[in-house]
Amino acid sequence: MCSHGLQTTVDAVSDTSFAQLTTLRVGGTPRDVIRCTTAEEIAATVQRFDAAGTPQLIVGGGSNLVIADGELDLTAVVTGNVGIELIDDTTLRVGAGTVWDDVVAFAVEHGLGGIETLSGIPGSAGATPVQNVGAYGAEVGEVLTRVRLWNRETNTDEWVPAESLELAYRYSNLKFTGRAVVLEIELGLERTELSQPLRHLGGQRLTLAEARANVLKTRRAKGMVLDQGDHDTWSAGSFFTNPVVDTAVADTIDAAVGEAGMPRFPQPDGREKLSAAWLIERAGFPRGYPGEGAPARLSTKHTLALTNRGAATAGDIVALAREVRDGVEKRFGVRLTPEPVWVGVGIDEAGPA
Repeated sequence: MCSHGLQTTVDAVSDTSFAQLTTLRVGGTPRDVIRCTTAEEIAATVQRFDAAGTPQLIVGGGSNLVIADGELDLTAVVTGNVGIELIDDTTLRVGAGTVWDDVVAFAVEHGLGGIETLSGIPGSAGATPVQNVGAYGAEVGEVLTRVRLWNRETNTDEWVPAESLELAYRYSNLKFTGRAVVLEIELGLERTELSQPLRHLGGQRLTLAEARANVLKTRRAKGMVLDQGDHDTWSAGSFFTNPVVDTAVADTIDAAVGEAGMPRFPQPDGREKLSAAWLIERAGFPRGYPGEGAPARLSTKHTLALTNRGAATAGDIVALAREVRDGVEKRFGVRLTPEPVWVGVGIDEAGPA
């Protein structure tokens, strides 16, 4: 059995803002920050606050959050249970607080395939089933076997099969509901030398290490790998989900743009998934919009990321998100859906939600 350092303390931290806890680096100050470093401590803390009626927000890597400015009447419970275990020849058990990219690196180093295309995705392992993270044609739901949850409705610590989460494109029945907290996950991987087919390379398969290096290089070129010194990475990742529309709608957009090669991906239900980034650019929002000096801008490398240029507020992010969403809808009749979780603010408001 292989393992990766486990910690066992609960720390209360004051004077910490959500800007320090999120990759977008915006957000006000919670009442308190509690860092829990075992699954049991997370469960006990959440149960105690629930019983007392204390508002709380569970935070992992903070890579998918847009949080309001100002003083917030809630406590941040940070999942810091870090650990990776190879519990049999192909199954990984991972603490929710583990950095997701560390999990991918561990798998590749141990000759386990299935998640190499998810290299470089920011955030913690516990967040991956919540929104069924994916990239380059793969999703974590394809290898997720079980999830250990603290069920807030029944006050039980339970392992549930992945099938019970109703996983779909950027969705699970955990997302937006708050019904349970992820404590650990298990992944069923494959002993292999070759990667999954890489969609961005036309289905080519590389060695696991080569595939990981290629994906990291590709993501860095788009500003999608965290870098403290690069404001293009001060984001919540892909800000809008790719819309799924009827074929007739896709045909209308294709004809209106009159440009060869519009990205269109057939779906099992007969509809088509379009590229949100492609729509954003053709609706008049180029990379770096609205330009130098703006505190919040589209990434200069990838239009699907809204970025903090160093001094942006939540209000700045909200205003830009609203402008882009409404511009795409006006141009194409397609309303983009934000991917991040919003706390204390919504895309149609800049104050408490």
